[in-house]
Amino acid sequence: MAVLTKREQEILELIASELTTEQIAQNLNISIPTVESHRRSMFRKLGVQSVVGLVKEALKNNWIKI
Repeated sequence: MAVLTKREQEILELIASELTTEQIAQNLNISIPTVESHRRSMFRKLGVQSVVGLVKEALKNNWIKI
């Protein structure tokens, strides 16, 4: 099972809350490219190719609740 960093988990929860990349960056006080980098890292770790796949995997593993 993939291990996400604390920051990746934070970003994943915000993605699941339907925030845009810009909103996530503002919320966490980081740059948009940093958010995108974390998102790519999660895609790679979880073997998914879209945000929908990312959220599905997170729900399946009980990493987020909606």
